[in-house]
Amino acid sequence: MSAMTDTLYSPAHEPEPASAAAKTTPSQPRAILDPGLDLTLRPMRYPAFYDRYRDAIRNTWTVEEVDFSDDLVDLQRHLLPAERHLVRRLVAFFATGDSIVANNLVLNLYRHINAPEARLFLSRQLFEEALHVQFYLTLLDTYVPDHDERAEAFDAIEHVPSIRAKAEFCFKWMDAVSTLERLESDGDRRRFLMNLICFAGCIEGLFFFAAFAYVYFLRSKGLLNGLASGTNWVFRDESGHMDFAFAVIDVVRAEQPELFDDQLALDVQAMMEDAVEAETAFAADLLSDGVPGLSLADTRSYLEYVADQRLARLGLPKRFGSANPFTFMELQDVQELSNFFERTVSAYQVGVSGDVSFDVEF
Repeated sequence: MSAMTDTLYSPAHEPEPASAAAKTTPSQPRAILDPGLDLTLRPMRYPAFYDRYRDAIRNTWTVEEVDFSDDLVDLQRHLLPAERHLVRRLVAFFATGDSIVANNLVLNLYRHINAPEARLFLSRQLFEEALHVQFYLTLLDTYVPDHDERAEAFDAIEHVPSIRAKAEFCFKWMDAVSTLERLESDGDRRRFLMNLICFAGCIEGLFFFAAFAYVYFLRSKGLLNGLASGTNWVFRDESGHMDFAFAVIDVVRAEQPELFDDQLALDVQAMMEDAVEAETAFAADLLSDGVPGLSLADTRSYLEYVADQRLARLGLPKRFGSANPFTFMELQDVQELSNFFERTVSAYQVGVSGDVSFDVEF
């Protein structure tokens, strides 16, 4: 790799430091968090990431395929006032959630994950995040016809405390690496790891999975099927994003196991506890008017269950020990798959091939 390529992210464009972390030789392959910008796709160092990129390309859908016509009838005639409040809060979170993810993707993850095949997946992910933003924009325009109410929903991060708290949680971990031009030290890489773990385990893996649960709860009552059908496709995308991020963490663990010490484990556990508290506060807001069939206690148990699944994926002990009280989520992978095969022609531009798992952990 040329000196010019290796200094693309150096503030002063100075030669790369002669440190063990930054130097590579034929006998010492470049690691995925080494500073610089590797542009060489062959020989491919991480072919599994290229395979993930190709799988994501096959899973292509458009917002125009989502039919909200029945949802409008539900909103006007069938939803209880408490359910309408839940939906209003939920779409307000959706309005900004994927934009936060996309910003972190561009400003932090793409910059420091130094493998061109991994950056191919991240490029595809950015497209999918933009698609999700379009979906939620269309959702808000459809569900909230009043201009002032719609503007308030888009500005919820400023005036809805429960949404602001979740955004502040996200920004805390994004800002921790926003000033890092290069990952020169183990300390830098730990900070980046915490960002990536927060992204995979807390934002994609908890905040969005909680939001999906509210959607599928309403669907279990026969409500807002248009929202649920669009969420099925977002759910597939987000699951792929989360799995990719965890796979990158696995690579870092294999290349630099010393980063995964007791202190990192304690920090991750504390971060996950904070995420559960922030999401529980949001749930208390959503359910504040009393939604029949959906209690705050059960929602808290579901959040703890999901958080434990994310900790286990990281090889860490489970923190909460809660069971999943939402049986409608246990069946979600099967329901979505059945729906997918029934609607492949209309719902996807390219059919998905390969093995499909029925044992996804929620």
